[in-house]
Amino acid sequence: MSKPTTVKEAIKNFETEKGVVAANEERVLLFAQVPPIEKMDATLSTLKACKHLSLSTNNIEKISSLSGMDNLMVLSLGRNLIKKVENLDGVADTLEELWVSYNLIEKLANIEKLTKLRILFMSNNKIADFKELDKLGEIGALQELLLVGNPIYTEAEDPSTLGCDYRVQVLKRVPSLIKLDGIPVDVDEREAAKAL
Repeated sequence: MSKPTTVKEAIKNFETEKGVVAANEERVLLFAQVPPIEKMDATLSTLKACKHLSLSTNNIEKISSLSGMDNLMVLSLGRNLIKKVENLDGVADTLEELWVSYNLIEKLANIEKLTKLRILFMSNNKIADFKELDKLGEIGALQELLLVGNPIYTEAEDPSTLGCDYRVQVLKRVPSLIKLDGIPVDVDEREAAKAL
């Protein structure tokens, strides 16, 4: 079995392939490494100019500290093995988009620290309890949320229908949303959520 690719090796590969210095790049793409990256590490802190970091389609099990990435606005970690959203304190003041679809996330503890978060794509995870969404309600900037493929979505009756109970329950907990599961929020369902 091959040894996993390290973040340092992935950055070097990115630099060689693109002919750039990663520390100066606003968009750093470390997705789909062969063999896959298994651990995030402190090497990421060298990406000072990075605004968009993609580590999707690897075998990362845990989000490690991103301290030092002072400009990070978009973090893409879809299609990994992540179980919880953690260690994002270092980017809490800048992160606007978090893409964590196709992971193993069940709980959203500490996500409320991401005060600038506008977009959260977390389809196909393991969110089964509406109470987990209460933490998202504390993020006043959150406008777009994707939950398709989570148990709270798949177990709901007609979850893509405007005004359905699922959508109203989500909006009750996250009233700042303007788009849920790719569908714009309707005035009537917003009113129904307020009435609950």
